[in-house]
Amino acid sequence: MTPADNENASAPAMIVCEGVQKFFGRFEVLRRVSLTIARGEVLCIIGPSGGGKSTFLRTLNALEGFDTGRIRVAGIELPGTRRQVLGIRREVGMVFQSFNLFPHLTVGKNIMLAPSLVKKKEGAANEAVARKLLERVGLAEKFDAFGDQLSGGQQQRVAIARALAMEPAVLLCDEITSALDPELVGEVLRVVESLADEGMTLLMVTHEMNFARKVADRVVFMHQGRVHETGAPKDLFSNPQTPELRMFLSALHD
Repeated sequence: MTPADNENASAPAMIVCEGVQKFFGRFEVLRRVSLTIARGEVLCIIGPSGGGKSTFLRTLNALEGFDTGRIRVAGIELPGTRRQVLGIRREVGMVFQSFNLFPHLTVGKNIMLAPSLVKKKEGAANEAVARKLLERVGLAEKFDAFGDQLSGGQQQRVAIARALAMEPAVLLCDEITSALDPELVGEVLRVVESLADEGMTLLMVTHEMNFARKVADRVVFMHQGRVHETGAPKDLFSNPQTPELRMFLSALHD
């Protein structure tokens, strides 16, 4: 176990999920999922399409409800009141597969919008934060550009900066490279890796197995709505314990 592993093992829980179950009609998309994520932990969630990964991620900031079980994020319980849900969304940033930038706003104003509306952060202070975040993701010169003037990788980096503008305790990343051309994937993953190095709590649904090996403290394999395996990357990838994970990893190399 590395020093980072020891630190995560003793860190207080940022997210606690106990027996989370969700149905779409009669289809059980989450089957009593239980996970605890420590403060500062980097967790990568892998698995085949339709396994419940994105739905699970969306329950953590109340974009999706759930039917039974319990979720606590940064000390706030879900399901909760409208005020509690708003509290969760202040603590949990999310970056989606599609960039979702507002096309009528400049890059800078995209980043400044949520702090202005939610935190009432105005004027020079808000702009200074936006410029600092753009510098952090390597796009300092794009403050006055519009989204359609940027590459897909640049737009996704702006989306990360926009999520960070709310100063979240947790960042959720849902397949954030899957809509990108292969040559643009690396620039986005480098930004996420830098956030991990800075100690941010990160949950990332991804098909980027090399990234998961390199950056994750722990990898979760989800299949048919269940957590089938969880462990350190070197253990999970080199010694899978279930036939479902062995089949999934084998298919990646075909």
